[in-house]
Amino acid sequence: MELTNQEYGRMVEKRSTPSPTGKNMVWAFLVGGGICALGQLLLNLYKGMGLEQEQAGTAVSVSLIVLAGVLTGLGWFDTIAKHAGAGTLVPITGFANAMVSPALEFRSEGFITGTAAKLFVVAGPVLVYGVGASVIYGLILALLRA
Repeated sequence: MELTNQEYGRMVEKRSTPSPTGKNMVWAFLVGGGICALGQLLLNLYKGMGLEQEQAGTAVSVSLIVLAGVLTGLGWFDTIAKHAGAGTLVPITGFANAMVSPALEFRSEGFITGTAAKLFVVAGPVLVYGVGASVIYGLILALLRA
């Protein structure tokens, strides 16, 4: 059966199910907002414990990363992300999920060749680019000030 691109496009459009965009946006907003509200609660808690703003902010980031890593390890993060979409991926929790997921996927291959080797598959290039860009930026800034 020979189809033109237009005929194929119409056939695909007819058979595909519509995406509930409004519902997806509401879920992403609520879950992403909930994560941010949790971050604010943690920030207030850490500041109330005597940490300064910068230290409390760091503690919040670490807490959210650990929480997302644990939820990923338990298999709950994917369930939440299935409904919330970008609401879970945009905050720092998405970074933690990107780090932990490949490591868990390859754990059956052993600690070194599985978990440790695959830990930075997704996030590694991002970290390398970030560190490399900051070094270049620092060198340019140092040369301009000299």
